[in-house]
Amino acid sequence: MIGFPIDRVCIKALILDAFNAGTDTTYSVLEWAMTELLRHPKMMKKMQDEVRAITSNKKNITMDDLDEMHYLNAVIKETLRLHPILPLLVPRESNREAKIQGYDIAAGTQVFINVWAIGRDPGLWDNPEEFHPERFLNSSIDFKGHDFQLIPFGAGRRSCPGISFAITNIKLVLAKFVNYFDWTLPNGARGEHLDMTESIGIAIHKKFPLIAVATPYVAKYI
Repeated sequence: MIGFPIDRVCIKALILDAFNAGTDTTYSVLEWAMTELLRHPKMMKKMQDEVRAITSNKKNITMDDLDEMHYLNAVIKETLRLHPILPLLVPRESNREAKIQGYDIAAGTQVFINVWAIGRDPGLWDNPEEFHPERFLNSSIDFKGHDFQLIPFGAGRRSCPGISFAITNIKLVLAKFVNYFDWTLPNGARGEHLDMTESIGIAIHKKFPLIAVATPYVAKYI
């Protein structure tokens, strides 16, 4: 029981909540992922090779194709580890007094989870400041709320309602970006010189938007 009827208005509101929650995540993760790939050309090439091999002679990328793109999925996980969209998630509030690992938590206490710090904790990750998608290739760690070293969408009943929508969009768009185009920086700029400054606010975006040059990749299906 949820305490209120599910009518057409509620359904529309729930869909809008999921859409809004997923849209902001999608564009920000895509920008950070493309920035990291342009900073690491060998990783860009590795992902392009994987995606193009799987989609060879196909006009469209399917969900089954996305499931086979293990390196692409690793790149997305690594992007979410280093660049979580909500660094402190959504604050929680204790509804009663509690004792957690020796700490007394009063009723009404607001609790913030610093997922930005968790993602860069050397006690949890090897070389945490480095962008290294390979760390996830032979790992069962996922971002769905069961592995607490990687919870960019939160965990439990109050986790992000748009996670499925956002991740599906991110996978599909990123796969299309690297499949259909080769990417460079304007005016011969080098990836290692990209500004990685983060904006300050509830959500973390790039302070200076990424500007890149897309060159169509000519393949058999074009």
